Amino acid sequence: MKNEKIKKFFSSKAVRSTALVVAVILVGLAVYLNYRWFYDPIESLNYGDNNMENNYSDSEQTGAGTTDGENNYFTATALSREQSRDEAIDVLKLVAEDAEASQEAKAAAAAQISKIAVDIQNEANIETLVKAKGFEECVAIIADDAVSVIVKAESLQANEAAQILAIVYETTGVDPANISIINK
Repeated sequence: MKNEKIKKFFSSKAVRSTALVVAVILVGLAVYLNYRWFYDPIESLNYGDNNMENNYSDSEQTGAGTTDGENNYFTATALSREQSRDEAIDVLKLVAEDAEASQEAKAAAAAQISKIAVDIQNEANIETLVKAKGFEECVAIIADDAVSVIVKAESLQANEAAQILAIVYETTGVDPANISIINK
């Protein structure tokens, strides 16, 4: 009965097209919000930036020491990233599994799901490699053609930033100008 109502609702082309457009917009919005929530242009260290005097962590600015709040930040960031991706994948799966959806819509949804899976794997690889360089915590966020890497560090030396840039570039192929490194 429930499937019949859904099929009946999606039987018109206008409704299918509208549902597809809404699904694509929701996925795009989820990816955009995920990127914007975790991108901080004030604290980022972009490629070619050698001015280290303004690169302070939040704890240095407030005078606070290392707390569990910093560890919770990394956990919360990773969890939020995972939740937004799960929501995007759920929407894409609905489109891909809809019998009434066009082949183009199904192919686009499958391609987007595949891209998200690659991004998830690349983020995990970046985080593992950055932690292997001696950073206690790391969260990588890939959004479109940009990558933000947040590391737990009082400050970043130029050689540490260069190592992180190299890791991200080798893992994703993203241009170093589109890579932000943030210390927290």
